[in-house]
Amino acid sequence: MNALSAPHLAALSSAIDPDPQETAEWRDAFAALVAANGPVRARQMLDELARMARDERIGWAPELCTPYVNTIAVDAQPAFPGDLAVEERLASLMRWNALAMVVRANHSYGELGGHIASYASAADLFETGFNHFFHAKDAGHGGDLVFFQPHSAPGVYARAFLEGRLSEGDLSHYRQELTAPAFTTGEGARGLSSYPHPYLMPDFWQFPTGSMGIGPISSIYHARFMRYLTDRNLLDCGARKVWGVFGDGEMDEPESMSALTLAAREKLDNLVWVVNCNLQRLDGPVRGNGRIIDELEKLFAGAGWNVIKLVWGSDWDGLFARDTTGALARAFANTVDGQMQTFAAKDGRFNRDTFFGQNEELARLAQGMTDEQIDRLKRGGHDLVKIHAAYAAAAAHQGQPTVILAHTKKGYGMGAGQGKMTTHSHKKFESADLIGFRNRFNLPLSDEQATSLAFYKPADDSVEMQYLKAHRQALGGAMPRRETACEVVPKPELAAYAKFAVEADGKDMSTTMAFVRILGNLLKDKAIGPRVVPIVADEARTFGMANLFKQVGIYSSVGQRYAPEDIDTILSYREATDGQILEEGISEAGAIASWTAAATSYSVHGLAMLPFYIYYSMFGFQRVGDAIWAAADQRARGFLLGATSGRTTLGGEGLQHQDGTSHLVAATIPNCKAYDPAFAGEMAVIVDAGIREMMVEQKDVFYYVTLMNENYAQPTLPAEAHGDVLRGSYRFGRFPADAAATRLTLMGSGAILTEVIKAAQQLASEGIATEVISVTSWSELARDGAACEQAELRGEAGGVPFIAQQLAQGRGPVIAATDYVRAVPESVRAYLPEGRRYITLGTDGFGRSDTRAALRDFFGVDAVSIAKAARHALHRVE
Repeated sequence: MNALSAPHLAALSSAIDPDPQETAEWRDAFAALVAANGPVRARQMLDELARMARDERIGWAPELCTPYVNTIAVDAQPAFPGDLAVEERLASLMRWNALAMVVRANHSYGELGGHIASYASAADLFETGFNHFFHAKDAGHGGDLVFFQPHSAPGVYARAFLEGRLSEGDLSHYRQELTAPAFTTGEGARGLSSYPHPYLMPDFWQFPTGSMGIGPISSIYHARFMRYLTDRNLLDCGARKVWGVFGDGEMDEPESMSALTLAAREKLDNLVWVVNCNLQRLDGPVRGNGRIIDELEKLFAGAGWNVIKLVWGSDWDGLFARDTTGALARAFANTVDGQMQTFAAKDGRFNRDTFFGQNEELARLAQGMTDEQIDRLKRGGHDLVKIHAAYAAAAAHQGQPTVILAHTKKGYGMGAGQGKMTTHSHKKFESADLIGFRNRFNLPLSDEQATSLAFYKPADDSVEMQYLKAHRQALGGAMPRRETACEVVPKPELAAYAKFAVEADGKDMSTTMAFVRILGNLLKDKAIGPRVVPIVADEARTFGMANLFKQVGIYSSVGQRYAPEDIDTILSYREATDGQILEEGISEAGAIASWTAAATSYSVHGLAMLPFYIYYSMFGFQRVGDAIWAAADQRARGFLLGATSGRTTLGGEGLQHQDGTSHLVAATIPNCKAYDPAFAGEMAVIVDAGIREMMVEQKDVFYYVTLMNENYAQPTLPAEAHGDVLRGSYRFGRFPADAAATRLTLMGSGAILTEVIKAAQQLASEGIATEVISVTSWSELARDGAACEQAELRGEAGGVPFIAQQLAQGRGPVIAATDYVRAVPESVRAYLPEGRRYITLGTDGFGRSDTRAALRDFFGVDAVSIAKAARHALHRVE
């Protein structure tokens, strides 16, 4: 219940009361009900009154926003279980070492950047979690998941320094990853990444949160995926929590808000968000003319979350107790965040005059307090006792996810830097500022140590170090900590699940349908089948996956509470608590978040899973590329399937559905292997290799494979071509087949390879012998060529690029055609044999709605256009 008394609540009434006596009688009656029968009965009566109001169409509903005070009343706070003085000293040490790390780097180089103010505001939020709640993985606990506010990374490094996980040399190389000895010589101090980056610090960070909004949505889907693992009896995640510490400005990102209702609908009480409401973004206040805590309370409460407001520290308890007229509550109700920021930036005298000087009631409350005492009045997010009470309530709450809205000061304790518009970018301190910071937090540093930014670490046998280590040992050890040990999952032989594809023998099918059949067969495999996670946004029927509804079911935490309309059909819709398919609705951001949770299960849970997320290719890298990049940072393992790919395959859909660039974007991600197979056999070999790499060899790669919905004859893939398919291209054949030599080469991939083959046949009928090369991956060919080139530049034997080897037996011009922008085939130009003219055809520009034939003619990638380009090139050469 709220900490406000009846006078406080009455003081906040916004309407003029026409009958105060009647109002008082109602209040007294309600107070008597609570006293006699307790809060449960009181809630029942309020619900009944609300129902009556609806029936009478009065047009009233309860406010979603409560007064600007703590949700947890003083008398409801549990006893603080730790040593408050020791924890405050530890938090001060973290603040100092974090500050010293950033300021030292910028004193030395002046260009490295870094952030002090965010961690200064969040330090106590972090430390309470570290000392009492964040459980690491150990023999008896699977480990909590913690998403750390990215700008506070220096504080996490500072704690790891005290724990002995990082050295002083490591801290001295903050944001200096390339010049650190560990990188240049292979041993010694390591460089510390700017933000949480698992790819760069694979034994340390678990989750990348540096891209605002990605952490919040990812935390929700990780919490839901843990329920998925539990419900499917794969792993018991019942005792584990997902904690996320995020910024209030970050809540403006659409991804931060987009899955709130999913968390409530799924009753994810294993999820706790702590929103650090320091009221500031980089340039100024988050809501200068409003109150972000009030706004967020409405959003989260309306979405179905349990909301805990952590606004004022213990020093305010006495003021509220003495305030019998509600003056404080009224003052806070009329104070916007822009003014709150000013209060944070100014001293006690200013706050006495400006805040407490608003009226006589407030002035009386401040009587007897010195200016220094007023200056040191804490906001809730800086009070360890209040924070612990909020965390304990959140951890114990059942049936809902919880958000803690913690009121803090940005740059807390930074003296002249606290609460300023420039606080976010404050990276340099003068000597007086450093000594002032030392004095503010009573740090055991001499003037010389403070001004020289010396790191400080207490002796191992000190009270502080013993306390820190004991509390982390009780919670399973140090955090964050990334582990990758998991069992190898055996892969079935290719012929056991995809023989129909590699030995197609001319059967008509689309690569999409071939993939769905492969997926269905994999799901039946006893070893790998349970680890497969099929994911789809809202197009399962479009992709021909409806047969999987019956086979493995759609995951639902509550099962199926209805009889589906199509229950009597063979492909009826089926939801189940042990369902295997994750169907996320119209939310590519949600689907990729689910994919990331499954694709990183090997490191997060020690259980290797194999997710296959299939979607319209246009709604992948172009729409959620930032989330895919974050998954790459997290070293994801899984398959992304871009269906109906290319700009001319999805004929009638038009501009926003036709993908011509996804392979261009995919090529920019180092650990993504992107393939554009034309035939089912090629696709099967690629999927088989991916399973082997990820599940057996346990390599940190993921695959992007594009699929088409066009039916055409599928040839058998020769066994000797399998290796070349994976390297990026193979020699498909000559036209005519018995040609002793060819005059030109046609290259194609994906949907356009069939047009390339038709063009070769046309040219052959004209007496122009042609070789066709099927390109399965332009990006793999380009990477191979670049690797050869870089080796030569280093003075090493670089070898011959694979694409050059493929073309070595031919002569004449080379024509390359794809269903993507020309930049995709252009990526290999530098690695072709010298002297061979190279012409690329692609689908640059916006898409259109029409038939495949019309679209391919329009973009100049049909057989006629390819043959025309070939004749032109031959004419120029000969």
